[in-house]
Amino acid sequence: MEHLTADEICARLQAGGSLEATASDTGCIVRVRRWVPYIATAIHAGSRMPHELEIRSAVSAFERWQEEDPDTDTFIADLPITLVGTDSRYAYDLNRAPEAAVYDEAWGKKVWVRPPTRAERARALERHARFLRIATALAREATRRFGAAVVYDIHSYNGHRWGRPVPVFNLGTERIDRSWDPEVEAFRAHLAAVALPEPLTPTTAVNDVFAGRGHFLTHLTAEVPGCLVLATEVCKVYCDERTGERFPKVVAALRKGMGAALAAHASEFASRHGRPAASPRPRPTEVDPAARTVDRALHRLVADFEVLRHVNPTNLDRERKAFFASGAAALPRFVYGKLALHPFELKRALLRLPAERIEDPSLARLYETTIGAYLDKVDLLASVGTPAFLYNSLRYYGAPTAADLRNATYLLHLPEVEGDGEMERPVPASEAVEAFKEGLQRYGIAGKAELSSKIVADAMVMNRERKVLVRRGATFRPKELAYLIHHEVGVHLVTTVNAEAQPLRLLSLGTRVSTRTQEGLAVLVEYLSGSTTLRRLRELGLRTVAVDAVVRGADFVETYRMLTKDHGLGSEAAFGLAARVHRGGGLTKDYLYLQGLREVFGLWRRGADLSPLLAGKCSMEYYPELTDLLARGVLRPPVLRPIPLDAPATGLNGPIFDYILSGIR
Repeated sequence: MEHLTADEICARLQAGGSLEATASDTGCIVRVRRWVPYIATAIHAGSRMPHELEIRSAVSAFERWQEEDPDTDTFIADLPITLVGTDSRYAYDLNRAPEAAVYDEAWGKKVWVRPPTRAERARALERHARFLRIATALAREATRRFGAAVVYDIHSYNGHRWGRPVPVFNLGTERIDRSWDPEVEAFRAHLAAVALPEPLTPTTAVNDVFAGRGHFLTHLTAEVPGCLVLATEVCKVYCDERTGERFPKVVAALRKGMGAALAAHASEFASRHGRPAASPRPRPTEVDPAARTVDRALHRLVADFEVLRHVNPTNLDRERKAFFASGAAALPRFVYGKLALHPFELKRALLRLPAERIEDPSLARLYETTIGAYLDKVDLLASVGTPAFLYNSLRYYGAPTAADLRNATYLLHLPEVEGDGEMERPVPASEAVEAFKEGLQRYGIAGKAELSSKIVADAMVMNRERKVLVRRGATFRPKELAYLIHHEVGVHLVTTVNAEAQPLRLLSLGTRVSTRTQEGLAVLVEYLSGSTTLRRLRELGLRTVAVDAVVRGADFVETYRMLTKDHGLGSEAAFGLAARVHRGGGLTKDYLYLQGLREVFGLWRRGADLSPLLAGKCSMEYYPELTDLLARGVLRPPVLRPIPLDAPATGLNGPIFDYILSGIR
């Protein structure tokens, strides 16, 4: 699920396409699985209270729950378009006009020990206004597409309070036009057919316990012509409103029955009032001029920000020798080259970039999030070799999740694959350089391959120079060398070439979290080339557990011993991996290989087009935006593609590897 501002959500809704997002500046979750002429809302389902209001409240959480609409979000959860409120109505009531939305008293009870300040009320009302903007944008787009749309405004109420028989479903219609009366009756009939566990019966009424005078209905009806809002109250027969006990069978029945009733009525509504779906708004095919301005300025500021160039120790070989001379007991003292960087000035320059002027929603999202990522990257590079580096690495790259660690454990406990570890003549570094040169020629890339004693990995790419570096003294198994060529050249340099062919330099810099997707693509291509080995997959697992060790506070020696004693890694390999994850002060990047493989492998297995991820240094997080920009011609299709992607040779892996990769969850 994405975290977007209300303005970003509105822009995405206007642009069309699917969406699943939590608003970062108001209390809502919006889901658009596909566009249909009906929307289901549960505006009072939430119970969140901002801390500044929580501490002033004279009403307990349970007392608030009694007046909120619990489980109304569950009733609509299976529908294609939903909007759910996550803030408590005690923070601000979306069914009241702004001047009355923050209670002083409610249901006969004083709400505050100390009333909210003017500023606190203003912040609550800002969230109120943003929620309504999102709801309005959602209803407008559905109405524009289909000619008419219906919003099912779902609430719940306390039946015992009335002291008389009350309906399970009540429709409030006082503030909608009488011309909609046939639709009200049709919807009431569908609700009357909802199957409920005995002894409950789905009794219905119109304007009985509530008349539909809420601000949410009034606002949408006024703002969106052609939009019918059906305020629907569900009696709390699904819980004990006096104790809070929940009745799961009734909740499940309401979810199933109401979902079917809403969908059936909406279909009839569309046939009577709608028109064939309108195509999404025409979108510009040229690059937004404001995006060009931001693009040039961003590239000028951060073009030299290649993290791996700056975190490789300059004294790696010397420290390796000293480490083993100490009996693997002395902590290495890595030294790093100096980076001319003024963090405060650079961050200030980044914040001044006018990304808010970009009108193209897809481009706006790419630039806004990328600029935010580079603010973290500035701190990362400025802290190389200091204790703050690990913290900044966690901000930028994150840390392994429980799911990542389960996948790593799965790979590390697999039994040996017959023939996978057979002895082969090791290929020395000098021959590997020649093999990489041949790989560059095969892909038609004008690049270089050369030996280096300044890198931690056995091989790595310097994208800007189109150069492959091979660690002096490294040796490679033939199959290992084959997959590294496809990894480093077939993905990393291929996407470099593709990025350089784009009209915007953003894809050369890399979108936010592009590392995860690019490394996932690279490992997928290894598999498709028929060069996958169990040793390689275990290496991805080891990288994940090694990063986890660093995150949990292990020092270099502890990480090394964990790799050798717990996982049987050889001393040289263990030193190399420990150096990878401890360089800079704690680089957490390496768990992303396994996480990225899981995501990209799933995309490939579903038959999705991977071209949007090959157009440059792209992240799967922006797959919809990249697809949109390619379709409109704003971005150019990839010039090069990984050879194994179009000519898979997975049969060379053996069928066991299909099974193994499918087990990564």
